Amino acid sequence: MNTIAIVGRPNVGKSLLFNKLTGKRLSIVEDTPGVTRDRIYAPCSWAGRDFLLIDTGGIEPHGMTNVPDAAKRPLSDTPPEILSFMRKQAEIAIETADVIILVCDVRTGQTAADDDVAAMLQKSKKPVVVAVNKIDGIGPPPPEIYEFYNLGLGEPYPVSALHGHGTGDLLDACLALMPEETAPPENDGAIRVAIIGKPNAGKSSLLNRILGSERAVVSDIPGTTRDAVDSAFENGHGRFILTDTAGMRKKSRVDEAIEYYSVLRAVTAAERSDVCVIMIDALEGVTEQDTKVAGIAHEAGKPSVIVINKWDAVDNKDEKTMQRTVDDVRVKLAYMTYAPVICLSAKTGARVDKLFPLLADCVEQSRRRVTTGQLNAFLAEAVAR
Repeated sequence: MNTIAIVGRPNVGKSLLFNKLTGKRLSIVEDTPGVTRDRIYAPCSWAGRDFLLIDTGGIEPHGMTNVPDAAKRPLSDTPPEILSFMRKQAEIAIETADVIILVCDVRTGQTAADDDVAAMLQKSKKPVVVAVNKIDGIGPPPPEIYEFYNLGLGEPYPVSALHGHGTGDLLDACLALMPEETAPPENDGAIRVAIIGKPNAGKSSLLNRILGSERAVVSDIPGTTRDAVDSAFENGHGRFILTDTAGMRKKSRVDEAIEYYSVLRAVTAAERSDVCVIMIDALEGVTEQDTKVAGIAHEAGKPSVIVINKWDAVDNKDEKTMQRTVDDVRVKLAYMTYAPVICLSAKTGARVDKLFPLLADCVEQSRRRVTTGQLNAFLAEAVAR
């Protein structure tokens, strides 16, 4: 399937445009730079053409950490290593996209940050469509739009991500530059896997290990992952749609509206999944928060696999350490006796390959139908006892 990537400097309305074009609130929208950090994918269609739309984090230009201008302000609350990851994620999206939408802000005009992103896009040799956002009025576009010709990327298209004005012309321009459509891969029958857990349990590390690439930002900073990120994967055990989710902290520690919606999306991802992977830190064991996270999958009636991660970091292991750890999980998550437990290391990849047979088996068991005759026989035996 052809892809269109939405890129630009922070806080120009990329996620709002993404949500408007897809018709779903998939990306978190907040008037705070640096909210979107990972690449967010969603199917989209226009004029009979189906394609994949990619939302990216804002590309923060190098060397702009002390620029006072509000239009060029740095993401002061975002750690430098996260900014680097966000830029890398955007670069990967640019590399994999067939067409790129560069979003600019008419209210701030053309900035040095826009020039930096435009230069990056020109080096990519990919077709680019410039979308000048926040033109919310009806009628002829304001004269300020014409300065964006200076980016050297062709005609700028006036759009309003808030109201949807101009998005049709924008998509028409994108489709005109898009190569002939190839047959989309079949996704029917794919198993949806939600990876849930508290922060820093290794959810994004496990996703990256499975995919063999840096699909999600990995950092020791709690709250790095905010959106629920879907990734397709296939091996000998079947096709899987893996969803990395935000870490779920105690409500008393959720002090940002952004994080609140992140956790809400993690819960939604668990509810729409076929099976949940519940990540637990081997160094901390099962905590009170782990029991609450596991309870989300349990109450949703989802089959689950309990993954004890960071097994490589456990000191003084012997032949009984693993069994003692599993027994401790069984005691503290006594309401989930049906869930298999596996110890692995997302960092080294040890025992990760053993996860997929468990996932496939859990889904198969959850889809098994018990006939009326089997149920009656079971109840008759229970009554006799």
